Amino acid sequence: MTPDPRFHACIIAGGSGERFWPMSRSSTPKHLLRLFSERTLLEETILRLAGVVAPGNTWILTNEAQISGIRAALPGFPASQIIAEPAKRDTAPAAALATGLVRSRDPDGVVALLPADALIGNTARYAEQLSQAFRWAGAGPGARGELLTFAIPPTHPATGFGYLELGEPLATGPEGSRLLRVRRFVEKPDEPTARGYLESKRYAWNAGMFLWGVGTFLAECERSAPELAAFVRDFPPGDPARYLGERFALLPKISVDYAVLEKASSVATVVADFDWDDVGSWTALPKHLKADAAGNVAKGQVVQVGSGNTIAVSNGRLVALCGVRDLVVVETADAVLVCHRDSVQNIKQLLPLLPKDAV
Repeated sequence: MTPDPRFHACIIAGGSGERFWPMSRSSTPKHLLRLFSERTLLEETILRLAGVVAPGNTWILTNEAQISGIRAALPGFPASQIIAEPAKRDTAPAAALATGLVRSRDPDGVVALLPADALIGNTARYAEQLSQAFRWAGAGPGARGELLTFAIPPTHPATGFGYLELGEPLATGPEGSRLLRVRRFVEKPDEPTARGYLESKRYAWNAGMFLWGVGTFLAECERSAPELAAFVRDFPPGDPARYLGERFALLPKISVDYAVLEKASSVATVVADFDWDDVGSWTALPKHLKADAAGNVAKGQVVQVGSGNTIAVSNGRLVALCGVRDLVVVETADAVLVCHRDSVQNIKQLLPLLPKDAV
């Protein structure tokens, strides 16, 4: 089936992935690592779009520090479809960039804003649901044309994700997707609150995947974020490098949730039927890589005796573990990380202490 030419995917590939140090660096962040297969997470994200979005309608939004690494990782991907943001901002400016880019080429276009570093196994169901989400988002304001998100049904009381409070059903797609009203966006909760969300079955994780028709997004920005609206309206056709250099750094540093979605007249969500993992830290590896009988997960040259519940990654030199438990050990050419599994969320606190060439 030929993809609808109105559908465009803009992949956000600018994150630093600090919790995956020492493999993840400013120039080679998490989405450029080959942790779970022979392909990077960014490559996997692009491949999942096959049959849903035409290759010429897929864009990568990154930053100046990463653009050379992305081009090297994707030698066959058109360089003109890799856009470097000239200043470090947040997801609202990225959303405006994506919408302006698409609008300058197709005023009736539909935008999917997708993270580069999520891990999804059931790619067939993902493609079905993404196609249906595009059709809903492209229907136009007032005709199933809301700003759309994807809702991930929670499996545990996670405190590291934002949540969506789910409302009434709005539609069911012919392939079974469910569209629900979003009552409100909820900040990352503490554990008791997250447990209550899980038990209520009225909340879902916010996956950070968004879709909208360019006209719908522009109309919402006109109401709540006029600086973003002006940026979208003025976006030029052709190479946007000069325009971005002049205008992008002037945009407010704010998330698209705060700037637009939480103030929008109508937001809906597609309930995901596919598996999803944001692989936010080293402790995500055991979910996707085979463990031995003692719970040890190893990648590369690793040997162990009498150890348990460890995660060890070698990128060249032999890593040998003896009689240790609950550790994360990661070896690279210029650094070695040794960390308790319970402290992986604190790895980014090491970065200010490191030499600049190690970050």
